[in-house]
Amino acid sequence: MNDYQMMVDAYKKAGGEDIFSDSNTAHMVLEQDNVLGKHEVEGLKMDAEKNDKNTVDLKLQVKEGYKIKNPVHMCFGVLPKEGLQKIVMNVFLGEDAEIEVMSDCVFPNAVQVRHQMEADIHLSKNSNYRYIENHFHGKTGGVTVVAKANIEMEEYSELYTLFTLRKGRVGKIEFDYEAELDKNAKVEMLTRISGYADDLIKIKEIAHLNGQNARGILDSKIAIKDEARADVYNELTASAPDAKGHVDCTEIIKDNAVAKAIPVVEVKHPEAKVTHEAAIGSIDSDQLQTLMARGLDEEEASDLIIQGLLKG
Repeated sequence: MNDYQMMVDAYKKAGGEDIFSDSNTAHMVLEQDNVLGKHEVEGLKMDAEKNDKNTVDLKLQVKEGYKIKNPVHMCFGVLPKEGLQKIVMNVFLGEDAEIEVMSDCVFPNAVQVRHQMEADIHLSKNSNYRYIENHFHGKTGGVTVVAKANIEMEEYSELYTLFTLRKGRVGKIEFDYEAELDKNAKVEMLTRISGYADDLIKIKEIAHLNGQNARGILDSKIAIKDEARADVYNELTASAPDAKGHVDCTEIIKDNAVAKAIPVVEVKHPEAKVTHEAAIGSIDSDQLQTLMARGLDEEEASDLIIQGLLKG
């Protein structure tokens, strides 16, 4: 069995979709610093090259006016117990372009694995970029994920990001996303993570609403237990008339877990408005009692409430 098939099989076994034989669906498969395969569709250009620093330089470009019909699947991963995957990603959407990217990251056997992503993203006027990142980890917590993104958004462009851990333990996750928005641009960044044992979660998301009527939402929902820790820093600034945004951070803790939330809102124009809400605590007792009254034990009821939170 070749490396490409092994990577695809690992992804499917972890719960990913079977999309690699569909000629209408673009995809790229990377295992560590090896580009195992790719498939493009009209209007989309994907280039990946391994440089001399064991880094993959990845470029994704959508041509002006093209709306890519099916989600593009980027399958990243490390199959051995130990390894490094470092990706430098450049994303450019032309004017009136549209794409949805499913970034599926697979580390099923990790004991000491590091996945590092640095991205520069530029969205031209009236473009739309949806980036959904699904992680499939093993049970040992041996994964360190470090992701950094600098995002430039021209007028009327839209960005939606969603991070979810679909399977396994977190290990260590560090996110650092920062977006600059021109007039009438919209950004929505969502994070949904459940951690346990000694997992460590660090989320930093920043959006600057620089243009008139720009919109921003930063929404983090985290559930942790055992000895896990979560630090969430969300910053939203508005410096133009009619710019509006909201920061929402909800963290549920159990056992000896520790959670911290730092919502920062800054308004630099009298006609702009930013709101925030942060809540850290145990599971709502009324919800817990209601579910237990319907026959669930406390652990089952707690898990159901957490699942609902992370799907919200």
